[in-house]
Amino acid sequence: MRAIQHIHGNKRSYWVGDGFRVQTLVNHLQPQPDFNYQHTDPFLLLDYGEPTTFAVNPDYDTQPRGIGQHPHKGFETVTIAYAGEISHKDSTGGSGIIREGDVQWMTAGRGITHEEFHSPAFGKQGGMFSMAQMWVNLPQQHKLTDAHYQALERATLPTTTLYGDNDVDRNADDSDYSSNQSPIGQATIIAGDFNGVTGAARTFTPINVWDIELHTTGTTTLSLPASHNLMILVQSGSLLINDTEVTAGQLVQFKAPNALQSKESSIKETATETTADIITLTYPECSDSADTPIVKLLLLSGEPIGEPIAAHGPFVMTTQEELNQTFRDYQNGNFG
Repeated sequence: MRAIQHIHGNKRSYWVGDGFRVQTLVNHLQPQPDFNYQHTDPFLLLDYGEPTTFAVNPDYDTQPRGIGQHPHKGFETVTIAYAGEISHKDSTGGSGIIREGDVQWMTAGRGITHEEFHSPAFGKQGGMFSMAQMWVNLPQQHKLTDAHYQALERATLPTTTLYGDNDVDRNADDSDYSSNQSPIGQATIIAGDFNGVTGAARTFTPINVWDIELHTTGTTTLSLPASHNLMILVQSGSLLINDTEVTAGQLVQFKAPNALQSKESSIKETATETTADIITLTYPECSDSADTPIVKLLLLSGEPIGEPIAAHGPFVMTTQEELNQTFRDYQNGNFG
């Protein structure tokens, strides 16, 4: 079983532009010895916008809430809209709306400039808004790939049922196992693989991004690659993870893969490992009340890229010279 390293509490929230109130739970620019990019690689950043109610914006047509044009280079941004809608436009000519439940997987690659605002429909009617955005690093060999989008609508994302562990013998064959178990939740597989169910997103390195809900008392077991860094964000409700109580607003950091715990080991040596670690999720018995919120989780795991990063603001490169060249290109109009 993968042990928990640390449970991070609520972070102070702040505004990105005037449309996104977020907590930055993972930040590759912060050199914390016990929780830095080495522990989250390939995930660079995780901003969580907890549910926030916005009033109607009567000035939407001239002053939409959000953030104007800004650049990115060397990584991917993944935006999940949990409530509300986001309108976007970029320097490649692309544009669109990320609706509730949808995911936008944007590969910034060699460079892109874009803007993000509340959508016209949401801005003019107001309501609950909640989102998560993560930055996923690109290996050096792919940092100059062409910028592009994957627009993933919620209806196209594969979902699998989570069953309780104790209903039947776990050694039963698959058909007998699933038919005799009681469902306790579900997982939407945005990226990666879960028990043979492959996520919708195409990724440059092995990662898992799973939206998980638990709605019925019970315990379910998840299997993750032993070579992955692993984190779980608790968005709502409370539960036991590996018999440890956690609640909404907390980020669970698991111990690093064995390769990162030993200076003599190489990340590349474990990249092809087939062994797996397990974690258990338990929806407590006291949660049967109709007033108890459904437990919602965001699971992130990824095989470490294991390369150095040279980063400043919205640019993440591998060497300082690459970063310096990025600034020169941006200032001279040769960006993207």
